[in-house]
Amino acid sequence: MSAEQPQRRRSGRNAALIGAGIMLSRLVGFVRERVFAHYFGNSDAADAFKAALKIPNLLQNLFGDQALSASFIPVYTRLWERDGEAEEARRVAWAVGTLLALAMAVLVLAGMLATPVLIDLIAPGFEGAKRELAIRLVRILFPGIGLLVLAAWCLGILNSHRKMFLPYVAPVLWNAAMIAVLVGAGRSSSQERLAVLLAWGAVAGSMLQLAVQLPGALRFAGRFQIGLRLRSAYVRTVLRNFLPSVTARGVNQVAAYVDQVIASFLPTGAVAALSYVQTLYILPVSVFGMANANAELPEMSAEIDASEKGQQLGRERLIAGLRRVAAFVVPSVVAFIALGDTIAALVFQTGRFGREDVRYVWIVLAAAAIGLLAATLGRLYASVFWARHDTRTPLRFALVRVALGAGLGWLLAFHGPGWFGLPRSLGLAGLTLAASTAGWVEQQLLRRAAEKLLGRVGLPLGFALRCWGAALAAAVPALGLKLVLGALPPLLAGFLVCTVFGLGYLALASGLGIAEVTAPLAALGLRKR
Repeated sequence: MSAEQPQRRRSGRNAALIGAGIMLSRLVGFVRERVFAHYFGNSDAADAFKAALKIPNLLQNLFGDQALSASFIPVYTRLWERDGEAEEARRVAWAVGTLLALAMAVLVLAGMLATPVLIDLIAPGFEGAKRELAIRLVRILFPGIGLLVLAAWCLGILNSHRKMFLPYVAPVLWNAAMIAVLVGAGRSSSQERLAVLLAWGAVAGSMLQLAVQLPGALRFAGRFQIGLRLRSAYVRTVLRNFLPSVTARGVNQVAAYVDQVIASFLPTGAVAALSYVQTLYILPVSVFGMANANAELPEMSAEIDASEKGQQLGRERLIAGLRRVAAFVVPSVVAFIALGDTIAALVFQTGRFGREDVRYVWIVLAAAAIGLLAATLGRLYASVFWARHDTRTPLRFALVRVALGAGLGWLLAFHGPGWFGLPRSLGLAGLTLAASTAGWVEQQLLRRAAEKLLGRVGLPLGFALRCWGAALAAAVPALGLKLVLGALPPLLAGFLVCTVFGLGYLALASGLGIAEVTAPLAALGLRKR
């Protein structure tokens, strides 16, 4: 057995732990969205809450998990794994935590004061009571999002020490707090009052999410060492890499902002529908793309360098990660396109969320799914550059994606329906199709740049064809069952159809020798190696 093999198995195990934590939190998030859809549907209050949540989420996305991980984990991991540098790693961790806390205090206060301006920027189509409700909700939500950014500091420390499960399952508490508010007050409150109570529930959930991670992070960080330590070369390296990471996240938020603005000018329900689609879309991105990228980042940070051995290790890790991602994302793409109505009904159809809403979400989701594989593979390619302390290359390619997505999105959202004689509301599908196209362009740019560093690192063609063949074949009986079970309640029909598709794909993948699918079964004792 080579020295690299135990590391690779541990990386796969860490990806599975991250994926399990994300899956649990997302499943509870689906429950939250289903309960939300039951009480709000695609109403004005739903649009106001979804838009309000996006504004403080900007803070979390800019300074949270991905930006901090890209800049902090490579430096902290290398320090911790060097002999005699553990104390210096602790000092760097506390300096980064102090800077993050100060930044959050300033930005949360500024955001609360500037809320009316932010609402006009993020949803300029909102007017009257709808706009006033959104402003009130944002001011409640802002402090809670600041707490979630501090939780990202805990995540960075825990991930560096390969404590992978807790940081990614912690959002269960955030979702659970909101579900409790919806169930407890949904029947007795108006939609406007319920939206306000739900915002306070989100703040309580943020406190819980931070509290559950803090003890583990403090165990590694040691005693309190509050201080900026700006003279430290390691802290300056984190800050130097952090700024492009934040800028890249900011570029992504510009893309989300453009989508939000365009959706706000489409017919009522477009903003909420876009949020429902993103809830479904983000599951495979997080469980498979982000899980593998985050599991590989500490290992790549410790191994990849300019040497021939470092390049070989990086190439092997990247290709193995790409295969693990594609093995599960390819069937996700097929399921979203072929069975998207069944999936949307399973998760959302209840109360005010009816069959027409299901069809609308399905069409928009199918257009978004075209870029799903590109989005997940791109996360792994970006990890190569983060591990080498290069956060600028992913930034440049993100700028290309956003510029292309914005221009094409505007064109397809406002003019596409007229070209094809479709309802104006389907401009939202044009918007997600534009994002898919731009995502593939970015993924190809990242791949070519990674190949200049590591050599050929694409997804093997034969492996990709087996994944697509198994997924398409599994969809045939699932589609037939969908037609037969159309009269059953959405929960039961959705469960049966998705089960048939999932089991069919697992069986076909096993028969075709896709080890990335069969290995988890072997680990569970369900199939011999």
